[in-house]
Amino acid sequence: MQIPKEARRKARELFDAALDSSGRPDVSRTLALADLLLKAAPRHALQILKEFSRLIRLETDKHHAVIQSAVPLDEASHRAIALSLKQRDGGEITLETKVDAALIGGVRIRLGSQVWDASVRSRLQTLGESLTV
Repeated sequence: MQIPKEARRKARELFDAALDSSGRPDVSRTLALADLLLKAAPRHALQILKEFSRLIRLETDKHHAVIQSAVPLDEASHRAIALSLKQRDGGEITLETKVDAALIGGVRIRLGSQVWDASVRSRLQTLGESLTV
């Protein structure tokens, strides 16, 4: 089901109001605005709330990095990756590290919708695809 233009516009207005001075979602503002929306119960309130939460999630994901490696990263590597991502993003980011033995070696980093894959598994897949073509 497609969201009405009016609901999309209202959700965008709420989203803009939820941002702090650095342009990132403020948790307390976001919750307060969602609460006000539910209390006011305007037309298309559920669709507005869904679109608002989608916009907040997308913006939050832009500043959340998932670092996957085949073995646990040492502290120096973790700090170097974190510093590089912070410089690239231009601000604070949240980091999540995961160990995935299926990567065989190397590292895979996802920041928002961007992915950098320097894993052995990825290189083997690329090599296998080039040999079958």
